[in-house]
Amino acid sequence: MKAKVHVFLKPGVLDVQGKAVEQALHGLGWGGVEHVRVGKTIEFDLPGADRAAAEAEVKAMCEKLLANTVIESYRVEVA
Repeated sequence: MKAKVHVFLKPGVLDVQGKAVEQALHGLGWGGVEHVRVGKTIEFDLPGADRAAAEAEVKAMCEKLLANTVIESYRVEVA
């Protein structure tokens, strides 16, 4: 199975990279762009065919390592 984890800073947490990208876009002429947030995507393969078990396993990985749940939220996709 393929797993994708999308990690972003929670709303209200200052996103310094997002702010830098937003300012760069403004400087390049896209002044209407607002509220830019930068995140990360982590992709990997998992053994097995049980989708529910795979989702639970990936969520456990997120809680323990892949996301800092104090300041980040995550979304899991398993296919």
